[in-house]
Amino acid sequence: MTGTVDSLSFPGASAGSDDTELELLIPENDVENPELTVLVPAMNEELTVGEFVEWCHEGFRRAGVVGEILIADSSTDRTAEIALAAGARVLRTPKRGVGRADIDAIPFTRGRYVVVGDADCTYDFREVGMFVEALRAGNDFAAGSRRLGGFEKGANPWLHQHFGNPFTTGILNVLYGSHFTDIHCGMKGITREALLRMNIVSEGWEYGAEMAAKSVRMGLKTVEVPVRLLKDREGRESHHKRVGWFSPYAAAWVNMRATFIHGAEFFLFKPGIVMFILGLLLTLPLSLGPITLGHVTLSLYTMFMGLVLSVIGLQSIYFGCMAHVFLDYTDRNRARYRRFFDYTKAVVASAVVFMIGFAIDVVFLVMYVRNSFALPGLNAPINHLAITGLLLMVIGFSTFAFTLLLHATRVGVQRIANVKL
Repeated sequence: MTGTVDSLSFPGASAGSDDTELELLIPENDVENPELTVLVPAMNEELTVGEFVEWCHEGFRRAGVVGEILIADSSTDRTAEIALAAGARVLRTPKRGVGRADIDAIPFTRGRYVVVGDADCTYDFREVGMFVEALRAGNDFAAGSRRLGGFEKGANPWLHQHFGNPFTTGILNVLYGSHFTDIHCGMKGITREALLRMNIVSEGWEYGAEMAAKSVRMGLKTVEVPVRLLKDREGRESHHKRVGWFSPYAAAWVNMRATFIHGAEFFLFKPGIVMFILGLLLTLPLSLGPITLGHVTLSLYTMFMGLVLSVIGLQSIYFGCMAHVFLDYTDRNRARYRRFFDYTKAVVASAVVFMIGFAIDVVFLVMYVRNSFALPGLNAPINHLAITGLLLMVIGFSTFAFTLLLHATRVGVQRIANVKL
């Protein structure tokens, strides 16, 4: 095999696997100080990888850029040998998934800019200069878009092209307030600095959705680049076809999972505010007794409904706040919530609210005992006050618990930062 071999140990690269040994193969004509790294995973792509590497070199010449090609390879065929002979670096990785292969290879990238894609010649890397230009212009993230670039006839199934991709892309745009046209395009460009800060965790097909979501989270300056999708070469089967008919649906599911996880507060924070306010409106006005509006009387049952809505809403708000904190790349949300929930003030306020509610319910309990362990009349004011007391106790304790957890995140963040250092 042409080239030299460096065996590098990279702890943590295997995400749970015992095999942490990654083997880097360096070609004889390796470049120094590349400005661009083309990073692609490959598994049994001997049919196309040689031409792919040639396309990359031609793309480098057209763009006037010094570039390297890094193949994250887990093949059982001659993919690594062919790629190395053609002038690509090859990182031998265990078979763990397309996203995992990229994660393993990221520490081995040397370019200021990184363009990811596939080694199957479905993306024309002779046009890689479009991504270089976009990144040189000051953009942090250049998202490829097949919507803008088009599809070669037969390159993409009709259902994927006209339903699946627009549907999942649209959902991500709604959740994140973004304007992507194609989050599943496999060809993307990003600065190495931004890629490292992204800390990609997706190990499968969903890594593209994660990159799009995190680009919004990080406030990256983003532009879309038109990319034309080419059909598979004759004799080559796509990875989806190799796995089976269910593979595209499994890929859609994990992509949606990544979209929802990284946008968790969408389902929690604002819906929680609505439920909490509605719950308070159904509970607090009835604290002193029933209220009749026309032919409708609102009483204890209404209060119980309001209590449930208030509790669910409050928990959703606090869970949404924690999602903001955990998914915050700027630290602005974390700092804002800590200012608002100042530890001393928040704990004192929580204790006061809890004790008010507790005192109300103690009065109710005393009356209950004195009444021979029987409830007063259904519409007695003390019954209504008891429900309000329970609500105040829940609000007080939940706020105390949230305050503790919020300030505990500082310990976790500092610990992680120290580990990285």
